[in-house]
Amino acid sequence: MMATLLFIIPSGKKEGEKLMDWNKCRKLQWNIVLLLGAGFAIADGFRTSGLTGILSDGLRFLEGAPTLVIVPVACVFSGVITEFMSDDSTTTLVLPLFAELARSVEVHPALLMISGAVGAQLSYLFPTGSPSNVVGFSTGHITIKDLVATGLPLKVVGVAALTVLLPTLGN
Repeated sequence: MMATLLFIIPSGKKEGEKLMDWNKCRKLQWNIVLLLGAGFAIADGFRTSGLTGILSDGLRFLEGAPTLVIVPVACVFSGVITEFMSDDSTTTLVLPLFAELARSVEVHPALLMISGAVGAQLSYLFPTGSPSNVVGFSTGHITIKDLVATGLPLKVVGVAALTVLLPTLGN
């Protein structure tokens, strides 16, 4: 519905010109739009199929674990998933999963949910991770090798920073 408004709202540049017309619409990178939509569909499929419950059961080994173990596991878990889905879709998927898991392993939900949500934003390795990755990759000037070479150190530093900061400043 919001996209339809783009065809109605005047651009303010020329008389009678709208923010979007059919010629501009045809030039859009529809593969990017479909890729982001697919990520949300995958997240919804995980939830409705019960796969989130299975994933949550797989993480129950965190029961009784110290905070310095829980935070990096949550970060890495959401960080791996976010490389194959958009960061927003991953957050949509992991937050309910971590909320349920926090109840089962008896830790404060914020510990898992914050580390999982921030971990999902560390999507630097593949084009599917975030819209900015897709846009950069679609130009043809950036390869997957470039993304991995630059993104892996960023992801490692991000997880390490969260592992130190969340248990200390987060309390």
